[in-house]
Amino acid sequence: MKAIVLEAADKPLVLKEVETPALKAGEVLVKIKAAALNRRDYWITVGKYAGIKYPSILGSDGAGVVTEVGSDADKHWLNKEVIINPSHDWGNNPAYRAENASILGLPEDGTFAEYVKVKAEYLHTKPAYLDWEHAAALPLGGLTAYRALFTKAKITKNDKVLIVGVGGGTGTLALQLALAAGCQVFVTSGTGEKLHLAKQLGASAGVNYKAQDWAEQLHHLAGGFDVIVDSALGEGFAKLLDLCNQGARIVTFGATAGNIPELPGRKIFWKQLQILGTTMGTPAEFSALIDFVCEHKILPVIDEIFPLAEADKAVKKMGVSSQFGKIVLTV
Repeated sequence: MKAIVLEAADKPLVLKEVETPALKAGEVLVKIKAAALNRRDYWITVGKYAGIKYPSILGSDGAGVVTEVGSDADKHWLNKEVIINPSHDWGNNPAYRAENASILGLPEDGTFAEYVKVKAEYLHTKPAYLDWEHAAALPLGGLTAYRALFTKAKITKNDKVLIVGVGGGTGTLALQLALAAGCQVFVTSGTGEKLHLAKQLGASAGVNYKAQDWAEQLHHLAGGFDVIVDSALGEGFAKLLDLCNQGARIVTFGATAGNIPELPGRKIFWKQLQILGTTMGTPAEFSALIDFVCEHKILPVIDEIFPLAEADKAVKKMGVSSQFGKIVLTV
């Protein structure tokens, strides 16, 4: 089969022939129709991710058709259109991932290929209203956003929500999920164009986080927030405390701007704030995500679609953070 292979950190992704995976009992072979990029794919290609191995086939997000099964128990999946849950081996405690938990695409070979091997337990029927590209755009970002909003922050329709850094795939999906839940949502981004696109999706307002007074602008626009979803951290994180209403929840799942700075502890306990970390999600949360997007007919935002052979070009685009929504590969 053809696959996009990462041979070393200092080499571009290349399309090459590799062996089609052999199946064990409980595994299935999915013919990939579309795959989507995540920020982790970029970090892996530049050698800044834990546990990198070479050669590797990256890709956590994918949708396709089951063409082969490893045991009779999974025959009902044959020829079914599916999307893949990329959060593997979560463990028995829904509060946290087990030590051996993993994400499809490293260390397991991922979806940037004509075929991918996965355990049948990670398959879900593709929502009928989604085409291949939009189905592939949903899994990792959708699962991360769903757990952040519903499990961790426990959002309700009365909550006022801030999405910090809305342009990426997960931030954009968080905006869509929160809006579908009935929340009033505000956003920040680094460009006026992304703020405009977020408003078109339904955001009430947004500010450019590059402005020196971005926090003051948000306070003027919104007053305060009940839930803040942040994937950047860095020095700006301290300003989020002033934007919190009493009892607010701040959920974070990334650190692209660095670590959390020194924080004024009194603001945290006097306001009864919660600072919550999260990453990925449980099998039950993935099922709940699929049910939720089907109920509300949520269409993930796609920035650009590339053919599989241009995966290196797609990853380089992600590296400059110019996209709004997901970057997708078609196979």
